[in-house]
Amino acid sequence: MDKGTVDENSDSIALPALGCLELRTHPLRGRGVFTRLPIVKGTLVHISPVLLFDHAEYSEHGKHTKLDHYTYCWQGGFALALGLGSMFNHEPFGCENIGFTRDMGAGLIRYTALRDIVAGEELCICYGPNVWFDVSTKTSNEQESSNHALEGNALQQPQTAEDLLQCFDI
Repeated sequence: MDKGTVDENSDSIALPALGCLELRTHPLRGRGVFTRLPIVKGTLVHISPVLLFDHAEYSEHGKHTKLDHYTYCWQGGFALALGLGSMFNHEPFGCENIGFTRDMGAGLIRYTALRDIVAGEELCICYGPNVWFDVSTKTSNEQESSNHALEGNALQQPQTAEDLLQCFDI
């Protein structure tokens, strides 16, 4: 069975884990996921099973709690990523170093390195264009680091809403 796939003959799902990941507290962003070792572009970093909420349940309960800041849009409602999935902090589109893919059928989210990541670096995803907090919470050193990483990977900012939506697998 491939890593992170559902075995059609059983109810088991392989959940490979990188032993180099840890939670740390960022001085401005709070808790986040960091790596103790380098991670190569394309590496499957984490797989999170999800807890599903239909639209009615989420509208009645979830959106009135802290869950509202940790859920992903999902077919038929919303999903809370378990494990490290809800701990990845945000970077604007083009600056994130982790991408994610929703597997609706298996109820999983797979997180993959979008570029080479150095030891000690925080792993961040893009939450999308409509975040509920101030995104200018980087120190000047972090901004320089991000700019350098962008230069090395020739990432482009989306020019239109359609460009941005192509980055998400909704």
